[in-house]
Amino acid sequence: MSRTTTMTVRLSGALSDFVAANVGENGAYENISEYVRDLIRRDKERVEREAFDHLRAELTLAFAAPDNSYKELTAAEVIARNRA
Repeated sequence: MSRTTTMTVRLSGALSDFVAANVGENGAYENISEYVRDLIRRDKERVEREAFDHLRAELTLAFAAPDNSYKELTAAEVIARNRA
């Protein structure tokens, strides 16, 4: 079950003007809430994309490593290493 949270944000000056230009009859969004939700979704996607790109880079390095650089580990050793 998802929950709804109400938040208050104060904007003034250039930020307030910028939001106003993007909301309403001439803007891309019908209301400020829709605009803020879209900004948050985009930021969430960016963070997830950065995490995925980091993982992909790490895996690329791992797969490029020579076979003799790997050390065999038991499941218990992996678990113990990850708990440390």
